[in-house]
Amino acid sequence: MAGMWLGSGWKMTMLRAETDAFCRELDAYVRQHQPPIELFIVPAYPYIGQARSILDSSPVRVGAQNMHWEDAGAYTGEVSPRMLIDVGASIVELGHHERRTLFGETDAMINRKMKAAFKHGLRPLLCVGEAVRMEEAEAVAIVQGQLRGALEGVGVDVLHELLLAYEPGWAIGTGGEAADASYVTGMHAALRQLLSDLASPETADAVPILYGGSVDQHNAERYLRAQGVDGLFVGRAARRAADFIALIEMAARLCQDEG
Repeated sequence: MAGMWLGSGWKMTMLRAETDAFCRELDAYVRQHQPPIELFIVPAYPYIGQARSILDSSPVRVGAQNMHWEDAGAYTGEVSPRMLIDVGASIVELGHHERRTLFGETDAMINRKMKAAFKHGLRPLLCVGEAVRMEEAEAVAIVQGQLRGALEGVGVDVLHELLLAYEPGWAIGTGGEAADASYVTGMHAALRQLLSDLASPETADAVPILYGGSVDQHNAERYLRAQGVDGLFVGRAARRAADFIALIEMAARLCQDEG
């Protein structure tokens, strides 16, 4: 089974001092309590190395919010997989709704990035989700299409390293609406079924599928208890260390109850 995961994505927020304070508070908590959860943070590019340095002896993973598919070259403003590894990143977020809609990233581009991530040993956190509310069958077709496109030509032998996040576009951001847990369960089941079809049921079960989109302290437990949800990828509600720690403690209690 995939186990429980909890991540905090920072987008274009938090400067050096805020990054320092967050990471030190999180590091102290994790060292003392050793929660039975896979944890990660995804800061902005300039602070990846700083975060990794503070969390150097911690199991908390540090990720990047995007990358180019080439190792090096004349790609002004881009960051390569080798650069991410060089500053200590072990996860790379790919295919986020904002990258698709604001920066025109296509399934083909995301596919190239996925292949580069697997090639270099970076764990891709692939984000999929329909942009607007629609009938569930239509949404399933879209997110399965995004997943299928991202994995085109990717060997099944590396899929156990995939992290998958279902984040409907209509649920993220300041104007987002929280999705019903039952709806999330159905979408996660559809994604896991496609993984099973592409690889095997065992591989599909090994891939953590996280939910993200207007998650907060009030609804997080409902999502964590939902069938097929292996964790959460949280934005605004986890950008203070105390709030992220509160979610970790909630998830740890659920793990103990289920154990």
